[in-house]
Amino acid sequence: MSDPAIIPSTRRDFLRTTSGAVLAGAWASQAGFPAVARGAPDSRKLKIGVVGCGYRGTGAASQALTADSNVELFAMGDVFADKLASSLNTLTKMHKERVNVPAARQFIGLDAYQKVIENCDLVVLATPPGFRPQHLRAAVDAGRHVFSEKPVATDAPGVRSVMESAALAEKKGLALKSGFNWRHYQPMREFMGQIHGGAVGALRAIYATYYVAVLQPIPAGETGPKPGMTDLEWQLRRWYNFVWLGGDGYVEQTVHAVDWLMWMMHETPPLRCVAVGGRQVPGNGGNIFDHIEVNYEWPDDVRGFIGARQQNGCFGDTSLYVMGAKGVGEFRRHRPVPEIRGEKPWQYSGPSNLMHQTEHDELFACLRAGKPINDGASMARSTLCAIMGRMAAYTGQQITWDMALNSQEKLVPEKLEWDMKLPIAPMARPGQMKFF
Repeated sequence: MSDPAIIPSTRRDFLRTTSGAVLAGAWASQAGFPAVARGAPDSRKLKIGVVGCGYRGTGAASQALTADSNVELFAMGDVFADKLASSLNTLTKMHKERVNVPAARQFIGLDAYQKVIENCDLVVLATPPGFRPQHLRAAVDAGRHVFSEKPVATDAPGVRSVMESAALAEKKGLALKSGFNWRHYQPMREFMGQIHGGAVGALRAIYATYYVAVLQPIPAGETGPKPGMTDLEWQLRRWYNFVWLGGDGYVEQTVHAVDWLMWMMHETPPLRCVAVGGRQVPGNGGNIFDHIEVNYEWPDDVRGFIGARQQNGCFGDTSLYVMGAKGVGEFRRHRPVPEIRGEKPWQYSGPSNLMHQTEHDELFACLRAGKPINDGASMARSTLCAIMGRMAAYTGQQITWDMALNSQEKLVPEKLEWDMKLPIAPMARPGQMKFF
Protein backbone atom coordinates (compact mmCIF):
# COMPACT_ATOMS: atom_id res chain seq x y z
CA MET A 1 0.00 0.00 0.00
CA SER A 2 2.97 2.30 0.53
CA ASP A 3 3.49 4.81 -2.27
CA PRO A 4 6.98 6.38 -2.42
CA ALA A 5 5.57 9.28 -4.41
CA ILE A 6 3.91 10.67 -1.30
CA ILE A 7 7.24 11.07 0.50
CA PRO A 8 9.11 14.22 -0.56
CA SER A 9 12.53 13.41 -1.97
CA THR A 10 14.15 15.66 0.60
CA ARG A 11 12.94 13.30 3.37
CA ARG A 12 13.48 9.92 1.70
CA ASP A 13 16.93 9.53 3.20
CA PHE A 14 15.47 9.94 6.67
CA LEU A 15 12.84 7.28 6.10
CA ARG A 16 15.43 4.95 4.59
CA THR A 17 17.92 5.33 7.43
CA THR A 18 15.28 4.83 10.11
CA SER A 19 13.57 1.83 8.53
CA GLY A 20 15.65 -0.47 10.70
CA ALA A 21 14.38 1.30 13.79
CA VAL A 22 10.77 0.88 12.67
CA LEU A 23 11.31 -2.83 12.09
CA ALA A 24 13.05 -3.21 15.43
CA GLY A 25 10.17 -1.48 17.20
CA ALA A 26 7.61 -3.62 15.38
CA TRP A 27 9.55 -6.77 16.25
CA ALA A 28 9.71 -5.84 19.91
CA SER A 29 5.96 -5.15 19.93
CA GLN A 30 5.14 -8.52 18.37
CA ALA A 31 7.63 -10.68 20.24
CA GLY A 32 7.24 -9.02 23.64
CA PHE A 33 10.05 -7.68 25.77
CA PRO A 34 10.89 -10.94 27.62
CA ALA A 35 12.22 -12.37 24.34
CA VAL A 36 14.39 -9.30 23.85
CA ALA A 37 15.62 -9.50 27.43
CA ARG A 38 17.25 -12.87 26.79
CA GLY A 39 20.18 -11.00 25.19
CA ALA A 40 23.44 -10.25 26.99
CA PRO A 41 22.68 -8.50 30.28
CA ASP A 42 23.96 -5.03 31.13
CA SER A 43 24.55 -4.78 34.87
CA ARG A 44 25.32 -1.07 35.14
CA LYS A 45 23.28 1.04 37.50
CA LEU A 46 21.53 3.48 35.18
CA LYS A 47 21.08 7.07 36.28
CA ILE A 48 17.73 8.55 35.31
CA GLY A 49 17.13 12.26 34.78
CA VAL A 50 13.73 13.91 34.47
CA VAL A 51 13.09 17.11 32.52
CA GLY A 52 9.60 18.42 33.25
CA CYS A 53 8.25 17.56 36.71
CA GLY A 54 4.52 17.85 36.17
CA TYR A 55 1.96 15.06 36.34
CA ARG A 56 3.28 13.11 33.35
CA GLY A 57 6.94 13.61 34.18
CA THR A 58 6.34 12.35 37.71
CA GLY A 59 4.39 9.37 36.40
CA ALA A 60 7.00 8.47 33.79
CA ALA A 61 9.79 8.73 36.37
CA SER A 62 7.90 6.41 38.72
CA GLN A 63 7.33 3.91 35.94
CA ALA A 64 11.02 4.01 34.99
CA LEU A 65 12.00 3.34 38.60
CA THR A 66 9.55 0.43 38.71
CA ALA A 67 10.71 -1.09 35.42
CA ASP A 68 14.22 -2.04 36.49
CA SER A 69 15.82 -3.00 39.79
CA ASN A 70 19.18 -1.39 39.07
CA VAL A 71 18.31 2.25 38.37
CA GLU A 72 18.19 5.43 40.40
CA LEU A 73 16.64 8.82 39.94
CA PHE A 74 19.73 11.03 39.83
CA ALA A 75 18.74 14.47 38.49
CA MET A 76 15.58 16.54 38.01
CA GLY A 77 14.83 19.78 36.22
CA ASP A 78 11.89 22.09 35.71
CA VAL A 79 11.25 25.75 35.03
CA PHE A 80 9.36 26.01 38.32
CA ALA A 81 10.78 25.17 41.75
CA ASP A 82 7.35 24.27 43.16
CA LYS A 83 6.76 21.70 40.42
CA LEU A 84 10.11 20.04 41.06
CA ALA A 85 9.64 20.00 44.83
CA SER A 86 6.20 18.41 44.55
CA SER A 87 7.42 15.78 42.12
CA LEU A 88 10.47 14.93 44.19
CA ASN A 89 8.34 14.58 47.31
CA THR A 90 5.94 12.21 45.53
CA LEU A 91 8.71 10.09 44.04
CA THR A 92 10.63 9.90 47.30
CA LYS A 93 7.55 8.53 49.07
CA MET A 94 7.01 5.95 46.35
CA HIS A 95 10.63 4.91 45.66
CA LYS A 96 12.65 6.02 48.68
CA GLU A 97 15.57 3.64 48.08
CA ARG A 98 15.98 4.67 44.44
CA VAL A 99 15.75 8.44 44.66
CA ASN A 100 19.13 10.13 44.91
CA VAL A 101 18.52 13.77 44.00
CA PRO A 102 20.24 16.14 46.41
CA ALA A 103 19.86 19.90 46.04
CA ALA A 104 22.95 20.02 43.83
CA ARG A 105 21.14 17.97 41.18
CA GLN A 106 17.83 19.83 41.34
CA PHE A 107 17.89 22.30 38.46
CA ILE A 108 15.50 25.21 37.95
CA GLY A 109 15.09 27.49 34.93
CA LEU A 110 14.90 27.52 31.16
CA ASP A 111 18.32 25.84 30.93
CA ALA A 112 17.56 23.13 33.50
CA TYR A 113 17.28 20.50 30.77
CA GLN A 114 20.95 20.95 29.85
CA LYS A 115 22.09 20.33 33.41
CA VAL A 116 19.89 17.27 33.86
CA ILE A 117 21.22 15.77 30.62
CA GLU A 118 24.79 16.24 31.88
CA ASN A 119 23.97 14.15 34.96
CA CYS A 120 22.21 11.03 33.67
CA ASP A 121 22.37 7.97 31.42
CA LEU A 122 18.71 8.12 30.39
CA VAL A 123 16.54 11.21 30.34
CA VAL A 124 12.75 11.41 30.57
CA LEU A 125 11.49 14.34 28.48
CA ALA A 126 8.10 15.46 29.76
CA THR A 127 7.91 19.24 29.36
CA PRO A 128 5.27 20.90 27.18
CA PRO A 129 5.84 19.51 23.67
CA GLY A 130 6.90 22.82 22.15
CA PHE A 131 10.27 22.26 23.87
CA ARG A 132 10.63 18.63 22.81
CA PRO A 133 12.73 19.10 19.63
CA GLN A 134 15.31 21.25 21.44
CA HIS A 135 15.53 18.92 24.43
CA LEU A 136 15.70 15.79 22.28
CA ARG A 137 18.51 17.23 20.19
CA ALA A 138 20.50 18.10 23.31
CA ALA A 139 20.01 14.61 24.76
CA VAL A 140 21.05 12.81 21.58
CA ASP A 141 24.03 15.11 21.05
CA ALA A 142 25.14 14.22 24.59
CA GLY A 143 24.75 10.49 23.92
CA ARG A 144 21.84 9.89 26.29
CA HIS A 145 19.07 7.33 25.98
CA VAL A 146 15.65 9.00 25.86
CA PHE A 147 12.09 8.38 26.87
CA SER A 148 10.12 11.10 25.13
CA GLU A 149 6.52 11.89 25.86
CA LYS A 150 4.21 12.55 22.94
CA PRO A 151 3.76 14.58 20.80
CA VAL A 152 7.31 15.40 19.82
CA ALA A 153 6.73 18.89 18.39
CA THR A 154 4.09 21.56 17.82
CA ASP A 155 5.18 22.66 14.33
CA ALA A 156 6.76 21.21 11.19
CA PRO A 157 10.24 22.70 11.79
CA GLY A 158 10.17 20.92 15.14
CA VAL A 159 9.21 17.62 13.51
CA ARG A 160 12.05 17.97 11.01
CA SER A 161 14.45 18.55 13.90
CA VAL A 162 13.14 15.41 15.61
CA MET A 163 13.67 13.45 12.38
CA GLU A 164 17.30 14.50 12.36
CA SER A 165 17.74 13.67 16.05
CA ALA A 166 16.11 10.26 15.57
CA ALA A 167 18.47 9.44 12.72
CA LEU A 168 21.44 10.52 14.84
CA ALA A 169 20.21 8.41 17.76
CA GLU A 170 20.01 5.43 15.41
CA LYS A 171 23.57 6.05 14.26
CA LYS A 172 24.80 6.31 17.86
CA GLY A 173 22.90 3.23 19.00
CA LEU A 174 20.81 5.17 21.51
CA ALA A 175 17.36 4.17 22.69
CA LEU A 176 14.57 6.58 21.77
CA LYS A 177 11.28 5.43 23.24
CA SER A 178 8.09 7.36 22.63
CA GLY A 179 5.14 7.94 24.93
CA PHE A 180 2.57 6.62 22.45
CA ASN A 181 1.47 4.23 25.16
CA TRP A 182 -1.43 2.60 23.28
CA ARG A 183 1.16 0.70 21.23
CA HIS A 184 1.98 -1.10 24.47
CA TYR A 185 -1.56 -2.10 25.41
CA GLN A 186 -1.94 -5.83 24.81
CA PRO A 187 -5.62 -5.80 23.75
CA MET A 188 -4.84 -3.07 21.20
CA ARG A 189 -1.77 -4.94 19.95
CA GLU A 190 -3.83 -8.07 19.39
CA PHE A 191 -6.55 -6.06 17.67
CA MET A 192 -4.03 -4.44 15.33
CA GLY A 193 -2.49 -7.83 14.66
CA GLN A 194 -5.88 -9.17 13.57
CA ILE A 195 -6.46 -6.20 11.24
CA HIS A 196 -2.98 -6.46 9.75
CA GLY A 197 -3.55 -10.19 9.31
CA GLY A 198 -6.58 -9.54 7.08
CA ALA A 199 -9.41 -10.25 9.53
CA VAL A 200 -11.61 -7.50 8.04
CA GLY A 201 -10.24 -7.78 4.51
CA ALA A 202 -9.04 -4.77 2.57
CA LEU A 203 -9.44 -1.59 4.59
CA ARG A 204 -12.09 0.86 3.43
CA ALA A 205 -12.36 3.37 6.28
CA ILE A 206 -11.16 4.03 9.82
CA TYR A 207 -13.03 6.20 12.29
CA ALA A 208 -11.56 7.26 15.64
CA THR A 209 -12.98 9.47 18.37
CA TYR A 210 -11.49 11.46 21.24
CA TYR A 211 -14.52 13.14 22.82
CA VAL A 212 -13.44 14.22 26.29
CA ALA A 213 -13.93 17.01 28.83
CA VAL A 214 -11.92 20.23 28.98
CA LEU A 215 -8.32 19.65 29.97
CA GLN A 216 -6.32 22.12 32.08
CA PRO A 217 -8.64 25.10 31.60
CA ILE A 218 -7.55 28.60 32.55
CA PRO A 219 -9.42 29.44 35.79
CA ALA A 220 -12.47 31.65 35.49
CA GLY A 221 -11.62 35.32 35.59
CA GLU A 222 -7.95 34.81 34.78
CA THR A 223 -7.24 36.46 31.44
CA GLY A 224 -3.53 37.12 31.74
CA PRO A 225 -0.51 37.20 34.06
CA LYS A 226 -1.04 38.15 37.67
CA PRO A 227 0.91 41.13 39.06
CA GLY A 228 4.59 40.27 39.22
CA MET A 229 4.25 37.39 36.76
CA THR A 230 5.85 37.58 33.31
CA ASP A 231 4.10 36.68 30.05
CA LEU A 232 6.27 33.59 29.71
CA GLU A 233 5.67 32.36 33.23
CA TRP A 234 1.89 32.66 32.83
CA GLN A 235 1.86 30.86 29.50
CA LEU A 236 4.09 28.08 30.82
CA ARG A 237 1.81 27.55 33.80
CA ARG A 238 -1.21 27.41 31.45
CA TRP A 239 0.70 25.77 28.62
CA TYR A 240 -2.08 23.51 27.34
CA ASN A 241 -4.06 26.54 26.17
CA PHE A 242 -1.40 27.92 23.82
CA VAL A 243 -0.67 26.46 20.39
CA TRP A 244 3.08 27.09 20.46
CA LEU A 245 3.47 25.14 23.69
CA GLY A 246 0.90 22.35 23.42
CA GLY A 247 0.00 22.25 19.74
CA ASP A 248 -3.78 22.40 20.39
CA GLY A 249 -5.77 19.60 22.01
CA TYR A 250 -5.86 17.77 18.69
CA VAL A 251 -2.06 17.57 18.56
CA GLU A 252 -1.44 17.14 22.29
CA GLN A 253 -4.05 14.53 23.17
CA THR A 254 -5.93 13.36 20.08
CA VAL A 255 -2.54 12.51 18.61
CA HIS A 256 -3.15 9.12 20.25
CA ALA A 257 -6.03 8.52 17.82
CA VAL A 258 -3.86 9.78 14.97
CA ASP A 259 -1.24 7.25 16.05
CA TRP A 260 -3.85 4.49 15.90
CA LEU A 261 -4.51 5.35 12.26
CA MET A 262 -0.83 5.52 11.37
CA TRP A 263 -0.28 2.16 13.07
CA MET A 264 -3.26 0.70 11.26
CA MET A 265 -1.90 1.96 7.93
CA HIS A 266 1.55 0.41 8.46
CA GLU A 267 3.08 3.88 8.97
CA THR A 268 2.08 5.01 5.48
CA PRO A 269 1.37 8.78 5.64
CA PRO A 270 -1.94 10.10 4.33
CA LEU A 271 -1.94 11.83 0.97
CA ARG A 272 -4.01 14.81 2.08
CA CYS A 273 -6.68 15.94 4.51
CA VAL A 274 -9.43 18.50 5.08
CA ALA A 275 -10.92 19.45 8.43
CA VAL A 276 -13.48 21.51 10.28
CA GLY A 277 -13.13 22.98 13.76
CA GLY A 278 -13.34 26.00 15.97
CA ARG A 279 -13.85 27.35 19.44
CA GLN A 280 -17.48 27.06 20.47
CA VAL A 281 -17.26 27.47 24.25
CA PRO A 282 -15.51 30.72 25.22
CA GLY A 283 -12.44 30.44 27.41
CA ASN A 284 -10.41 32.85 29.53
CA GLY A 285 -7.51 33.30 27.17
CA GLY A 286 -5.46 30.93 25.12
CA ASN A 287 -5.80 30.30 21.39
CA ILE A 288 -6.73 26.65 20.86
CA PHE A 289 -9.86 25.13 19.33
CA ASP A 290 -12.20 23.00 21.45
CA HIS A 291 -13.35 20.76 18.58
CA ILE A 292 -11.78 19.50 15.35
CA GLU A 293 -12.79 16.79 12.89
CA VAL A 294 -10.25 15.70 10.28
CA ASN A 295 -10.85 13.65 7.13
CA TYR A 296 -7.69 11.95 5.86
CA GLU A 297 -7.19 10.27 2.49
CA TRP A 298 -4.73 7.40 2.02
CA PRO A 299 -3.60 5.55 -1.09
CA ASP A 300 -6.03 2.96 -2.51
CA ASP A 301 -8.98 5.24 -1.60
CA VAL A 302 -8.77 4.38 2.10
CA ARG A 303 -10.31 7.11 4.27
CA GLY A 304 -9.59 7.97 7.87
CA PHE A 305 -11.79 10.16 10.07
CA ILE A 306 -11.02 11.52 13.52
CA GLY A 307 -13.49 13.42 15.67
CA ALA A 308 -12.03 15.38 18.61
CA ARG A 309 -13.82 17.48 21.20
CA GLN A 310 -12.82 18.91 24.57
CA GLN A 311 -16.02 20.29 26.05
CA ASN A 312 -17.73 19.65 29.38
CA GLY A 313 -21.18 18.13 29.71
CA CYS A 314 -21.05 16.30 26.35
CA PHE A 315 -21.13 12.67 25.24
CA GLY A 316 -17.77 11.03 25.84
CA ASP A 317 -16.20 8.44 23.57
CA THR A 318 -12.64 7.30 22.92
CA SER A 319 -12.89 4.57 20.33
CA LEU A 320 -11.55 3.09 17.12
CA TYR A 321 -13.82 1.68 14.43
CA VAL A 322 -12.46 -0.15 11.39
CA MET A 323 -14.43 -0.96 8.25
CA GLY A 324 -13.11 -3.49 5.74
CA ALA A 325 -14.32 -5.43 2.72
CA LYS A 326 -15.01 -8.55 4.82
CA GLY A 327 -15.86 -7.23 8.26
CA VAL A 328 -15.71 -4.49 10.85
CA GLY A 329 -13.62 -4.04 13.97
CA GLU A 330 -14.26 -2.06 17.13
CA PHE A 331 -12.15 -0.99 20.08
CA ARG A 332 -13.73 1.17 22.79
CA ARG A 333 -11.65 2.52 25.65
CA HIS A 334 -14.38 2.10 28.25
CA ARG A 335 -15.06 -1.44 27.08
CA PRO A 336 -11.52 -2.66 26.36
CA VAL A 337 -12.47 -5.96 24.74
CA PRO A 338 -11.85 -5.36 21.03
CA GLU A 339 -13.81 -7.45 18.60
CA ILE A 340 -14.24 -8.13 14.91
CA ARG A 341 -17.52 -9.01 13.21
CA GLY A 342 -17.79 -10.47 9.73
CA GLU A 343 -16.32 -13.42 7.86
CA LYS A 344 -13.68 -13.99 10.56
CA PRO A 345 -15.28 -13.05 13.89
CA TRP A 346 -12.91 -12.53 16.79
CA GLN A 347 -12.97 -11.16 20.31
CA TYR A 348 -10.00 -10.52 22.56
CA SER A 349 -9.87 -12.83 25.55
CA GLY A 350 -6.34 -12.35 26.87
CA PRO A 351 -4.96 -10.38 29.79
CA SER A 352 -4.84 -6.63 30.10
CA ASN A 353 -1.80 -4.63 31.23
CA LEU A 354 -0.74 -1.19 32.44
CA MET A 355 0.42 0.31 29.16
CA HIS A 356 2.31 3.23 30.70
CA GLN A 357 4.32 0.75 32.74
CA THR A 358 4.84 -1.67 29.87
CA GLU A 359 6.47 0.96 27.68
CA HIS A 360 9.15 1.46 30.35
CA ASP A 361 9.48 -2.28 31.01
CA GLU A 362 10.26 -2.81 27.35
CA LEU A 363 12.62 0.14 27.19
CA PHE A 364 14.81 -1.08 30.05
CA ALA A 365 14.67 -4.73 28.98
CA CYS A 366 15.97 -3.78 25.55
CA LEU A 367 18.70 -1.61 27.05
CA ARG A 368 19.80 -4.48 29.26
CA ALA A 369 19.92 -6.69 26.18
CA GLY A 370 22.05 -4.21 24.28
CA LYS A 371 19.33 -3.80 21.66
CA PRO A 372 17.97 -0.28 22.13
CA ILE A 373 14.61 0.54 20.57
CA ASN A 374 14.31 3.63 18.36
CA ASP A 375 10.73 4.86 17.88
CA GLY A 376 11.90 8.06 16.20
CA ALA A 377 10.40 7.49 12.77
CA SER A 378 6.92 6.51 13.94
CA MET A 379 6.60 9.18 16.63
CA ALA A 380 7.68 11.91 14.20
CA ARG A 381 5.19 10.74 11.56
CA SER A 382 2.27 10.49 13.97
CA THR A 383 3.03 13.94 15.35
CA LEU A 384 3.22 15.44 11.86
CA CYS A 385 -0.03 13.73 10.85
CA ALA A 386 -1.73 15.44 13.82
CA ILE A 387 -0.16 18.81 12.97
CA MET A 388 -1.34 18.32 9.40
CA GLY A 389 -4.92 17.92 10.66
CA ARG A 390 -4.63 21.03 12.81
CA MET A 391 -3.29 22.99 9.81
CA ALA A 392 -6.32 21.93 7.78
CA ALA A 393 -8.73 22.93 10.57
CA TYR A 394 -7.06 26.26 11.29
CA THR A 395 -6.71 27.37 7.66
CA GLY A 396 -9.80 25.74 6.17
CA GLN A 397 -7.62 24.48 3.32
CA GLN A 398 -6.79 21.03 1.97
CA ILE A 399 -3.34 20.13 3.27
CA THR A 400 -1.14 17.52 1.65
CA TRP A 401 1.54 15.50 3.44
CA ASP A 402 4.20 17.28 1.40
CA MET A 403 2.82 20.69 2.45
CA ALA A 404 2.78 19.72 6.12
CA LEU A 405 6.25 18.20 6.08
CA ASN A 406 7.83 21.23 4.44
CA SER A 407 5.79 23.95 6.19
CA GLN A 408 7.82 26.95 7.32
CA GLU A 409 5.39 27.97 10.07
CA LYS A 410 7.51 28.16 13.23
CA LEU A 411 5.42 28.55 16.36
CA VAL A 412 8.12 28.26 19.01
CA PRO A 413 10.18 31.44 19.54
CA GLU A 414 13.83 31.08 18.57
CA LYS A 415 15.07 32.34 21.94
CA LEU A 416 13.12 32.63 25.16
CA GLU A 417 13.88 35.17 27.84
CA TRP A 418 12.05 35.15 31.18
CA ASP A 419 11.06 38.83 30.95
CA MET A 420 10.33 38.96 27.22
CA LYS A 421 7.09 40.32 25.85
CA LEU A 422 5.18 37.32 24.52
CA PRO A 423 1.90 38.38 22.90
CA ILE A 424 -0.69 35.66 22.34
CA ALA A 425 -1.31 34.91 18.69
CA PRO A 426 -4.96 35.42 17.74
CA MET A 427 -7.12 32.34 17.48
CA ALA A 428 -7.16 30.88 13.99
CA ARG A 429 -10.04 31.70 11.67
CA PRO A 430 -10.60 29.15 8.89
CA GLY A 431 -10.57 30.80 5.49
CA GLN A 432 -8.57 33.74 6.81
CA MET A 433 -5.52 32.13 8.42
CA LYS A 434 -2.81 31.52 5.80
CA PHE A 435 -0.77 28.37 5.36
CA PHE A 436 2.99 28.84 5.63
